[in-house]
Amino acid sequence: MKKNTNKDIESFVDKMMKEAPLESPSVDFTSKVMHQVLVSSTSNVTAYKPLISKPIWILLLTLTIGWIGYVMFVGDTIDVSWFDNMNFNQFSSLFSGVKISQTTMYTLLMFAVMLGIQTPILKRYLDRR
Repeated sequence: MKKNTNKDIESFVDKMMKEAPLESPSVDFTSKVMHQVLVSSTSNVTAYKPLISKPIWILLLTLTIGWIGYVMFVGDTIDVSWFDNMNFNQFSSLFSGVKISQTTMYTLLMFAVMLGIQTPILKRYLDRR
């Protein structure tokens, strides 16, 4: 039964194709197609936008430098005795008078800890993206 149906459909399609006139494209068909290709090929790529803008970086840098300057000149100082125990003869005389405040030491320690925490988190975020 399906063979007869397929033959009927095939003969009907053949008959319709013979009766249909041959169509030709318009004169400017190629230029229209190429125009559509050019329009579709120019995509709207997301522009790079940094997570932290330049004014915020400048503000953070200014605040950090200001904080370090304040702590160095106004804050309490502590001796860094571990540096004196090392045998860096050429550097020990250069840094012998350096006194680092306790606040600066805590700040540097927190910076190192936060950097160690945030680096893997940001890497994982960017890898997933």
